[in-house]
Amino acid sequence: HSLLNAIAFPNVRAYDPAYAYEIAIIVLDGLRKLYEEGETAIYYLMVGNENYTHPEMPAGEGIAEGIINGIYKLNQKDLPSAKAKVNLFGSGAILRHVLLAQDLLAEKYNIASNVWSVTSYTQLRRDAHACERWNMLHPTSPPRKSYVEQTLAGETGLFVAASDYVRALPEQIRSWVPGELYALGTDGM
Repeated sequence: HSLLNAIAFPNVRAYDPAYAYEIAIIVLDGLRKLYEEGETAIYYLMVGNENYTHPEMPAGEGIAEGIINGIYKLNQKDLPSAKAKVNLFGSGAILRHVLLAQDLLAEKYNIASNVWSVTSYTQLRRDAHACERWNMLHPTSPPRKSYVEQTLAGETGLFVAASDYVRALPEQIRSWVPGELYALGTDGM
């Protein structure tokens, strides 16, 4: 559970990317921050050796920013007469299965959904805590919103997070998700 261990070390920026373009964006960001800007940090990327197709980076604004900050919308399935809508979080190799679940929900159950690639729950949590601290210390200033709050603003429905780790990893951001978060994990394995 290396991503959980990384939570305890503030200089470790831990990521669980799913695709080659996510890895490239994170590595380039690390090189820029460490060598050009002189920051002191450790970048930890959880990458596996499972063989699967890596798509090209989706077009659109904010994808690279989302990869670095920890979350971006990868796919959306709107259905004209959907029974409900769900937001699905996926990380690492599990993200492919989250996309399959999205198709199953649409085809078999008429449920619309968004799939979010969550590259770093820990980075999202750190940013949210930094915003809370800033807001506490600056009560007369306009409050800051964390990246996860800004990104998920306006989203409704259930949020389901799937990862290769125990539920504690995605549960780090529960307080800032605008709905009920249900985390699936490897607890008890």
